[in-house]
Amino acid sequence: MTRAGSDDGPGTPDDAKVAARLAGTTPVRELEPLFAELPEDLRAPGVEMRACLLGEFALIGARAGRKRMDAYAGRLRELGHPLARLPETRLDVEHRFGVRVRGLGSVKTLRQLRSRLPELPPSDTGAAAGRGAVGVDDDARARAVKRPFTEGGWARTPEVRFFALPVPLDPGDFGMSFLERLPLACLQGGGSAVACATTPDDVLNELFSAALHGGVGGRGQGSAYARLYAWESLCALMDLPARVPCLEAVRHTADHRWVRFLAATPWFHHDTADVGFAVLDPSRTRVAVLAATDTGPTAPGA
Repeated sequence: MTRAGSDDGPGTPDDAKVAARLAGTTPVRELEPLFAELPEDLRAPGVEMRACLLGEFALIGARAGRKRMDAYAGRLRELGHPLARLPETRLDVEHRFGVRVRGLGSVKTLRQLRSRLPELPPSDTGAAAGRGAVGVDDDARARAVKRPFTEGGWARTPEVRFFALPVPLDPGDFGMSFLERLPLACLQGGGSAVACATTPDDVLNELFSAALHGGVGGRGQGSAYARLYAWESLCALMDLPARVPCLEAVRHTADHRWVRFLAATPWFHHDTADVGFAVLDPSRTRVAVLAATDTGPTAPGA
């Protein structure tokens, strides 16, 4: 999905930077007059910056009850701006967005992952199921899953794979025993590995952070587009339509099984940021896998 245009042209990062700076330094009451005149064209000067600003306000709870902003957001929806599809307030599942907790940075080691989430036990049944999994190609879906990382300029292209199973997999067997039998580049080369049960808010937060902060040498996206790319990626992991409402997507998360994993393999860089997620769908016959690492060189199969 291409960004709506601005006076600097489509996809410019400057609008997001200006919006983030204004939202963080200027009282909302002083910015409200910016939304007095409704736009007629998404490419009109200033429209993209205002759309990003509304996105910033949504995440800090500054839009509620402000009629000018509500009217402007409504016009953006009519014109088809992608940011206008997002909720006007932060959802419960987004509670970790932008929140820094002392002592809790990115997960870089297996020990850190074990300390934060419950490790899943080994399973012979899961191993057998992994050997029987069949890869499924879906380039459009893969691009949507990857977008928080590709837009954020991470050093290595993430690995995204989809698999189909001949028979349903019991959620209790969906762990590292299963994942290690899949033809995943990120798990090749030996080394120990850990898979832990996790939750949708953990996955969504990592996707948001990947886009918001960008990779080493990359470029952060600003909260508004980081939020959009995170939701698009989460929906693609669940194989939901790209335009499904966020609250509808939240309803579907409970039917999926969410796993976070990490491995001491050459693929993961174990330096700045490493992410590994696997998702089992409600039918228990389809699996999506996302692995991402920053600062390392691109590897074959990545």
